[in-house]
Amino acid sequence: MTQNISLIRSSKLPSIDYAYASYVPSEMDLFFMAGACPLDATGRVPEQSGYEEQAKLCVDNLKSALKECGAELKDVAYTRVLVASSDQSDLVTAWQAVREEFGSHDVPSTLSGVTVLGYSGQVVEIEAVAALSKE
Repeated sequence: MTQNISLIRSSKLPSIDYAYASYVPSEMDLFFMAGACPLDATGRVPEQSGYEEQAKLCVDNLKSALKECGAELKDVAYTRVLVASSDQSDLVTAWQAVREEFGSHDVPSTLSGVTVLGYSGQVVEIEAVAALSKE
């Protein structure tokens, strides 16, 4: 039997644009993805790239890493989006780009502003946990 991640919404909490929780059946394998960084084909953060562009590049790189595991975005059970900024509008810009890429798979997520990320010029990074049926 194929197992699926269940996204859980709340009727008692405010309506938001992502699920409050996800349920992963015990029969599924979990994949803890390293932070997807906005690296181009040369292994560098594109110069002069902003929050939206970097968020989309992070999702593209996450998709590639997931594919190596046999997974897709629909198999993601949780994300953490890290944005190097203290300006809430920068976080919202990155978040909107990530949500657009995930489409209707409104996986539970945490959005955090941080002081700095690992690569020169990097302002966005996405961590993820994915789950796949063991079949």
